[in-house]
Amino acid sequence: MTMGMWWFLGAAVGQLALAGLLLRTRSQERPELPPQALALLRGGPRAAVTVALVALHQRGAVAAGRRGTIRANGGAGRTRDPLQLGVHRSLQRALALKVLATRPKARQALDALRGELGRTGLLRPPGRLKAARLLLGLVPVTVAVGLLATGLSGPALALSTVPVLAAAAMLCVPPTTRGARRLLANLRARHPLPTHRREVTDGRDVLLYVALYGDPALTMFLPHFSRDGGLLGRRGNREDGYATGRGWNPDNGPACTGGMPD
Repeated sequence: MTMGMWWFLGAAVGQLALAGLLLRTRSQERPELPPQALALLRGGPRAAVTVALVALHQRGAVAAGRRGTIRANGGAGRTRDPLQLGVHRSLQRALALKVLATRPKARQALDALRGELGRTGLLRPPGRLKAARLLLGLVPVTVAVGLLATGLSGPALALSTVPVLAAAAMLCVPPTTRGARRLLANLRARHPLPTHRREVTDGRDVLLYVALYGDPALTMFLPHFSRDGGLLGRRGNREDGYATGRGWNPDNGPACTGGMPD
């Protein structure tokens, strides 16, 4: 293998190292998180908006519209929650959940919630995550240019697969951190999903179960609103991929079959 190829491999390793630094987070003391924040950690923006809609529905502020949409049904009520207010103000007309999560006011509230979770070390900052993805995407390009510039050879091809495979694995790192996944696991252990809706009488507990479990909790506690409003995932409870790295695709992120640990 030529000396020139070593330079290209060194550049690829440097890109991997810088991406790894961008993906690292610092754990800080965390206050008690509201249900929509837990939902964002578990399932991303759609899950967080779903919890906000359930809270609004409990106060009669929203209702299911036609053809799987959500419509406003009066004022937002006595709430100061930014995401609930942003979601309600976005419902100037009936919208599907997927569209609602992208409306400017709802998106602004989601970005603010992401920022708060990023500062506590539970969520990787979106800017750093995108920069890391860009660097990781450059790794195979760097290796390919090096192989073409210095000539193909057996040892060079074999060694070049190492940084490329490492970049592919790091692309599967989820937006959530290990601390977030541990937090969700502990909360699920402390709050297992009830076997029947009659076991839960407090609306705040319903929000917690929806935040932690997604579709199964929606089907149990709000079957008609969830079905008619289009809140249930059409491919099953796929939102967990956001937290685990398995199959998540938030904001054009990679679809992976397995995530690399932090």
